[in-house]
Amino acid sequence: MALTDMQSNIPANPRTKTGTITTNDGVSLTYNQHGPDDGKQLLFIHGWRQTAAQWKKQVQYFAQAGFRVTTYDMRGHGDSAKPSFGYRISRLAADLNDLLTKLDHNDLTIVAHSMGCCVIWAFWDLYVNSRKLINKLVLVDEPATLVSDPNWPEGKAEELSAIFTPDAAFNTAYNMATITPSLIKSMFSSSVPEEDYNWTMKQNQKISDRNAAALIADHAFNDWSDVLPRIDIPTLVIAGEISILSATGVEWVASQIPGARHYTFTAAEKGSHFVFWENPVKFNSLVHSFLKG
Repeated sequence: MALTDMQSNIPANPRTKTGTITTNDGVSLTYNQHGPDDGKQLLFIHGWRQTAAQWKKQVQYFAQAGFRVTTYDMRGHGDSAKPSFGYRISRLAADLNDLLTKLDHNDLTIVAHSMGCCVIWAFWDLYVNSRKLINKLVLVDEPATLVSDPNWPEGKAEELSAIFTPDAAFNTAYNMATITPSLIKSMFSSSVPEEDYNWTMKQNQKISDRNAAALIADHAFNDWSDVLPRIDIPTLVIAGEISILSATGVEWVASQIPGARHYTFTAAEKGSHFVFWENPVKFNSLVHSFLKG
């Protein structure tokens, strides 16, 4: 589906709000809210180098369906402030806790993509008293770790979708400017319109290569396996058959969360890393059914 080919039968929702919150270390984060003020609260969290704007196909759909939809740009990303510090998952989890507290969010469903899932896992691990604010999770295409351990038995890296060796992770960070275009291209299916890829690259360029490199170096080496069994709320895990991240590792995440459901988008369903962008009709329907269940 091209950028201009939105779900035309769903009118834009006029009830929108843009604002900022300031984190406890003084960084301004920009957020957007759409839909009725009294709608059930739904928060979307973007991934590494991405922006809140990339959820536009979900925002339009769920706001019109009656949800109060919030998106925000993480520090350094999108329209949020660009400090020279704080590019680690633990700090992004602290930012999320600040956001939920200052927006008075509760009875909340969070939909997180890619690195956004790791922000959720860090939040769950660190902010135990804030867990009660969240009642459901949707985790989109993220394994428990990205870097393989050289001491693992043969086949474990493939099972967990650990796509980097330690050297490869550092090399990606070191060569951020040259690697990013091909890396982002590999996150789409081969049929993605060029205009969609170009627009996504413009979103990626809103964070500096230096800050993106610092973040990927921290992000890649975390292992969240011990957090997953402690998630005790209804969870939907979504994988993609043709994602840059093998579906087996994302499905393994689902197997570690008690009672979690999972769905893997096939190649025919455009099951790429950006499945929510390439197949929004199926994605939105799947998430909506989970929210109603």
